[in-house]
Amino acid sequence: MIPIKDYNPTKRFPIITVLFMVVNILAFFQDRLTGHYEPIMVETARGMVRINHFIGGLTAKYAMVPSALISEPWSSWHQVFTSMFLHGNWLHIGSNMLFLWIFGNNIEDVLGRFRFVIFYCACGVAAAVAQTLSAPQSSIPMIGASGAVAGVMGAYLILYPHARILTLLPIFIFFTFIEVPAYLIIGYWVVLQFISANWINGEAAQGGIAYFAHIGGFFAGIGLLLLLGGWPPSKRGGRS
Repeated sequence: MIPIKDYNPTKRFPIITVLFMVVNILAFFQDRLTGHYEPIMVETARGMVRINHFIGGLTAKYAMVPSALISEPWSSWHQVFTSMFLHGNWLHIGSNMLFLWIFGNNIEDVLGRFRFVIFYCACGVAAAVAQTLSAPQSSIPMIGASGAVAGVMGAYLILYPHARILTLLPIFIFFTFIEVPAYLIIGYWVVLQFISANWINGEAAQGGIAYFAHIGGFFAGIGLLLLLGGWPPSKRGGRS
């Protein structure tokens, strides 16, 4: 299921959400323009195969490496933040920015611009910590806004569980659009993260996805929303 948009209008333009998207997109293009290919050996069913692996220019300097964060926290702590704005490929940044646009504007509307900046960055930090704790010896660079966006989704689930989400549903070779409640599509996403994390045993390298970062960011988003005063509508005087 791929969310396309929600039917949950905001009271003001989500300028911070848009700025986060712009920074991510600009960083992605800069990363690609300054990158290079390096030959690496990968294991396949036919044995070890040499391939050319692309390494982004910014990724090489600013990606977070769990083992480095554990062994050299004072020299690598800033990478926890810079890694939030880096992405590995078009699908990676495209999906993150889509989810951020759909769900982020409403969270910014509830928290306000200043608190939303704190919320977003704190969710990203929580995601990085969760992934590091799950695989402290990993030397695989971790990049992406997925942890912060997962926090946004967690907050959206608490605030607007019944909001209608227009969703693209693939059925074999066909596609159709349906409207589903937010709790269904976000719940489906959360279940996938837990299943994948258990299969992968926390190792970020498998499939290139840091599932424990998603889980950590998601639950951090729920806790931070309540900590920052973003109570559900029923507890805020009935605001919808």
